[in-house]
Amino acid sequence: MPLSVYLLSFCTATAFTCASLLITISALIGFDLAPVKTLTTLPMALQFLAVMTCSIPASLLMARVGRRNGFMLAAVIGITGAVLALWAITHRSFSVFCIATFCFGAFTAFANYYRFTAIETVDAKRKNRAISFVMAGGVLAAFIGPNLANWSQHVFSSQQYAGAFVVLIVVYLLNLIAISQLRLPAATTNQTTVKGRSIWKIMLQPVFIVAVICEMFGYGTMNLIMTSTPLAMHAAEHNLASTALVIQWHVLAMFAPSFFTGHLIDRLGLTPVLAIGVLMGFLSVFINLSGTSVAHFVTGLITLGLCWNFMFVGGTTLLTEAYKPEEKSATQAANDFLVFSTVTVTALCAGGIHHLFGWQIINLSVLPLLVMATFAIAWLHRARVSPKAANA
Repeated sequence: MPLSVYLLSFCTATAFTCASLLITISALIGFDLAPVKTLTTLPMALQFLAVMTCSIPASLLMARVGRRNGFMLAAVIGITGAVLALWAITHRSFSVFCIATFCFGAFTAFANYYRFTAIETVDAKRKNRAISFVMAGGVLAAFIGPNLANWSQHVFSSQQYAGAFVVLIVVYLLNLIAISQLRLPAATTNQTTVKGRSIWKIMLQPVFIVAVICEMFGYGTMNLIMTSTPLAMHAAEHNLASTALVIQWHVLAMFAPSFFTGHLIDRLGLTPVLAIGVLMGFLSVFINLSGTSVAHFVTGLITLGLCWNFMFVGGTTLLTEAYKPEEKSATQAANDFLVFSTVTVTALCAGGIHHLFGWQIINLSVLPLLVMATFAIAWLHRARVSPKAANA
């Protein structure tokens, strides 16, 4: 792989280190600072709202100024968010913490394009593996993020969670340094002036619809359960160290398969890999409904991570079949806007649903998403095997 792919993989590692650290503590901070407990996961929801609202501007901006400049701007935004969060914790300001998490989401909106950027640095035959390799950078995040959350609680004796945001400032700085070394083709006049098909025509393609459904529902399922996990473990009287352990194994399961997901897609095909992802989602719900011991949380979140990996990497790969080079910015932006609209809704609902109805209802509520994804994958498989039957 080119050096740029390795750098993008490292940047993915830093981005998801921040994300996994925030997953471990954001709901707990929200529970502590929120004036109303149903708003516990509002900061996390605002983070995903920022991802949703900034995805289109991020893509269009990078189409004009280049990927590298856009990613560097994102790192600066992340550093700003970490500084604001540190102030919010020390001054017990829920509103400022919400602003900080919005900054984290804006950073993520740019960082989500690492996977698409990798495709642009390799030939078509290696795009599956390039996507997988960049996503595999998240394996480091599995070990670093939750452990940093657990370790940093002792940095400031009077503020349990303040140390985490000092750590985040350092991680975002490392991201900025790595991005500054990235060498990518600058935005070309051809890419910004040559017009492709209308975005609506692209979005109405069956391949686009199925790709987005898999990404939306795979990410939505994962996010609803994952966001609620720290709250469920707190309610079950597990300590922060146990929560960090569960999140660590979950994030590891999200990204470790990326070392071979691309090979699986080449060997088995897209639809079988997507189907395995859905199956892992159903298995996760079954395990989560079976008990609330640490072992249940670990195994349930591992299978949830596998669900996300196969559905998200598979969906991203499928999406590349839906657009031409001159259509990439608009198509990728539309894709991420739709995906993170779902993620935002699930993050916003997680705290309220868990507070009002509990852990079991959280898990049962994702079943319709998995069922709809199953039908979409089955249709795509049938369309590729027998186009006439699928049309009928």
